[in-house]
Amino acid sequence: MRASERAYVTLLDEIQTGALPPGTVLAEVEQSTRLGVSRTPLREALRRLASDGLVAQASPRVTVVAGIDVDDIRDLFEVRRALEAEAARLAALRADRRVFTSLAREFTTIDTAEADAYYALIARFDAGVDATVDNPYLAAALRSVRTHLVRVRRMARDNPLRLSASAREHELIARAIGTGDPELAVHATHVHLHNALTTILEALTEDPS
Repeated sequence: MRASERAYVTLLDEIQTGALPPGTVLAEVEQSTRLGVSRTPLREALRRLASDGLVAQASPRVTVVAGIDVDDIRDLFEVRRALEAEAARLAALRADRRVFTSLAREFTTIDTAEADAYYALIARFDAGVDATVDNPYLAAALRSVRTHLVRVRRMARDNPLRLSASAREHELIARAIGTGDPELAVHATHVHLHNALTTILEALTEDPS
């Protein structure tokens, strides 16, 4: 792996998990030393993160981890709603139905108390939708949204009741795709995203820190 890619992957993970919280200053000398790369690949990694919207220039010489607030989250979900609903509709028209029927069964049996395993199942579902739709422009737009979504999930904290409801919602989406029902796939996606956004905003209101 190239030095710039290694630096990018490490910083991306640290930003998404909250190890580098919003406002953290990413000083070139400090970060290049910490990550074991020279300043040139570090700058390339920071440019990619800036393109992702994850870091920002506080001044010409100071790069910081970008913040994300309630308005950002609402904007993110507006885009997510449009993209994921269309992806679900197309998947229902094009899918190998056995794949999504199998995923639907997994959502009925997944132990949502194991949050990492649950999010891994969601990642497989997302990858399955992307592969089925087979539209590189839609896939690229969804990747951008999902990059920020990881941060939002961490900010809102894991809610056991919400995770259980989310599993049921994903089961319905997967089953709709698996039965070739595009209207149900779109409707189920809208319901899921409405509930997800409501829960996230409630969590942030309870703990604005």
